[in-house]
Amino acid sequence: MTVTQIPVIDLAPWWGTEEERRAVGREVDAAARRFGFFQVVGHRVSKEQIDAMVAASTDFFALPVEVKQRSTPEDPSINRGYAARGTEALSYSIGRDAPPDLFEAFNIGEDEVDETDPFYAAQLRGAFAPNIWPPHPAELRHALVDYFNSARQLALTLTEVFAVALGLPDGWFAPYVDRSTTTMRAIRYERRAGEGDPLPGQQRMGAHTDYGIVTVLYAEPVAGLQIVAPDGEWIDVIPAEGAMVINLGDLTAQWTNDEWRSTVHRVVPPSSPLGGPVVRRSAAFFLDGNCDAVIECLPTCSSVDKPARYAPVTAGQHLMAKLMGPRLLRASDAVDTSGDRGR
Repeated sequence: MTVTQIPVIDLAPWWGTEEERRAVGREVDAAARRFGFFQVVGHRVSKEQIDAMVAASTDFFALPVEVKQRSTPEDPSINRGYAARGTEALSYSIGRDAPPDLFEAFNIGEDEVDETDPFYAAQLRGAFAPNIWPPHPAELRHALVDYFNSARQLALTLTEVFAVALGLPDGWFAPYVDRSTTTMRAIRYERRAGEGDPLPGQQRMGAHTDYGIVTVLYAEPVAGLQIVAPDGEWIDVIPAEGAMVINLGDLTAQWTNDEWRSTVHRVVPPSSPLGGPVVRRSAAFFLDGNCDAVIECLPTCSSVDKPARYAPVTAGQHLMAKLMGPRLLRASDAVDTSGDRGR
C-alpha cells in the first residue's frame, strides 16, 4: 500500500480575518471533494488533554476482560460503555458480510444533559443514555469528558467552516447540531503475543463509512488506517505530528449530493514477522446531528442535470439503522453512500 499525506489544514487562521476564514473554507472544500478525509492542526485540543485521555483509557483496557465487561450496556442499541473484541463487524453497516472485528472500545456520550427538557428526556434510553462509568481507573471520567468536550467544540467549529466552504450563510448548520447526538469511542487494537492469524477477510476494523456529519479522530502515528483513494485503491494514512484526522460521514454526503465524500475506510491487522504483541490506540468523536434533524440535499448541490440522489431522512433514524447492523451482525437498513468503493 502507498502512504498518502492527505491534506493538512491549519485551522488557526479561521479565527482571523474574513479572507483567512474563506481561505480555510477553500482548503476544506478541496479536501472534502477529493478525499473526504483531511488533517487539522491549530485545532485547540491540547496535548495535555490528549495525553490524559490516552493514559486513562489505556489503564481501563489493561483491566481483566471480566472486569471491563461489567461496563457493557444491557441493550446493544445503547451506545455506551464497553464493547469487547469480536462483538461488532462494521462492514455490515454498508451491507457486507465479514468476520467480527479485532478491536475493543469504550463509548461515552454527553455526560450531563437536562433531563427535565422533553427533547433529552425522550432519549434517555437512546441518544442521550447515561454514561456507564466503571469504578476504576478513578481518572477515567474526568480525562475522557475533558477530551470529549474539546473534540466536540472542534467538530462544531468545523460545521461553521463547512458553511463557508459550501457557500451557505454563517451558522447555517447550527440548528441541525445544537442538540446533536455525540459519541466518542476510545479504541484499542491489540495483537497479543503468540496470537494466530486473523480469519480470512478479518480486519481490526472492517470497511465502513462513518454515519453522521463529521468525525474527529485522534490516532497514534502508526500504520493501520486505510482509506479508499479517488482512484478506488486502498491507501495508508498515518497522522502527522500533532494533527487530528477529520473525515466526513454519510449525512454530509447526503446533504452535498456526494459532492463531498463519505469515504470508505478500515483498520488492517499489523504485519509482524516475529508474531509479537502490537498495539494501536485511537479515539473517534462523532458529531451525528440532532435526532430530529431532517437531512436533505442542499440547494447549492443539486440542479436539473444533477437531481438529489437521496430521499430526506432524519439524523436519528439513519444513525440507529447504521448502528444496529454491525451489532446484530446483519446488513444495515440505512441508505448506503459508499457505492462500490472499497470492495
